[in-house]
Amino acid sequence: MTDLPTLEDLERRYEDMIGFTPPKIAKRLKLGMRVDPALVASLEDWRIAALTPDALDQKTVQIMCFAILLVQSSEAAANHAKAAIKAGATLEELHAAAGIATLFRGVAAFNQAGEMLANLFPE
Repeated sequence: MTDLPTLEDLERRYEDMIGFTPPKIAKRLKLGMRVDPALVASLEDWRIAALTPDALDQKTVQIMCFAILLVQSSEAAANHAKAAIKAGATLEELHAAAGIATLFRGVAAFNQAGEMLANLFPE
């Protein structure tokens, strides 16, 4: 059997991608590693594989995640906006992605994005 990653290994994946481990995720990881580390490791391996495809660069992946999560009204969109910025995305690119999300969710997506982006780009 392969060695399982540690809690710290899993948290480092988030820190590498976003810059920190979001609190809700940190709680989920800590609990999961206590209860069923093999399941958590498998899910996290699947997550990282999906978020690091060979065919797309990290900036594109994170902009896509931002838009998809806006359509789902998810607060996690802000984390992916941070990851997109870390990967080189601009305010203009994220704003354009929010505009696309608005086609599928309506103006509420643009409102949510506006609040998130104003916090991330205060100037």
